[in-house]
Amino acid sequence: MTRLRRPFLAALVLLLAALAARTGAPRAEPAEPRPTEVTAPAPPQARSPEPADPAAAPPSAVQAATRAISAGGHDLSPWTMFLNADLLVKAVMTGLALASVLTWTILLAKSIELGLARRALGRALARLGGAATLAEAGQALGRGRSVADRLVAAATDEMRISEGTPEGVKERAASRCAELVKAEGRVVRRGMGALATIGAISPFVGLFGTVWGIMNSFIGISKAQTTNLAVVAPGIAEALLATAIGLAAAIPAVIVYNHFARATRAYGDLVQRAAGAALRLLSRDLDRGAYRRPVSLPRAAE
Repeated sequence: MTRLRRPFLAALVLLLAALAARTGAPRAEPAEPRPTEVTAPAPPQARSPEPADPAAAPPSAVQAATRAISAGGHDLSPWTMFLNADLLVKAVMTGLALASVLTWTILLAKSIELGLARRALGRALARLGGAATLAEAGQALGRGRSVADRLVAAATDEMRISEGTPEGVKERAASRCAELVKAEGRVVRRGMGALATIGAISPFVGLFGTVWGIMNSFIGISKAQTTNLAVVAPGIAEALLATAIGLAAAIPAVIVYNHFARATRAYGDLVQRAAGAALRLLSRDLDRGAYRRPVSLPRAAE
């Protein structure tokens, strides 16, 4: 009996100990993640380069390109572009700049010339209107430098030296006055041909410099084997500067030419009025009988 009780008690003790260990043991903390179960972030995949589109480029790309040009030492100011341009492009831009200076010089000189001539001719016409004879007109004008003085002097001289009928005197005086009017027209049109030439050919000369500069830029791109903006932009900008200077020379020349075309036409009308006034005074003198047969000129020695 005692032998059977001991194994039974031992088994019971072991069962109670197992139950007590299962119910009274502390809760297990959550297990740490295994190193193999930790998921590392996937590295960013390299994107395939997209085709460059200058129109769709964000501002940051434009700023980066500008910083690249600045870092490369390219100063895109007009003077620096002129210094870095090709020799032929420099010659073109220098010629266009000189043409522009000539345009402004002609504008200043002819404005002063036409202003003084119109003022003097206006005063002379007022004096001619108050004169009754060529002699009075000559005394009123004095020794002025306007074209009216030369017209009156020509009419007076023709009446003095001419022989024949009064109609012949009028015809010869009108011929001399017409020659003086044409000569005055040629004088006031001086410089107009230069303005017309500058206005007509300056854009084409500038375009020639641009084409030459772009050709050199493409040659440089092919040698560098790159289409980077830092390589392409300076050469094209230098080439386009020639066209800009050509337009800057041509536009003022055309405007100044048209201005002086109107001014010289108005001055020509005043000269025609002065010639008509001188011929009318001559006709009045002839009608009054002021014309007499002049003193016979000495005959040439036989």
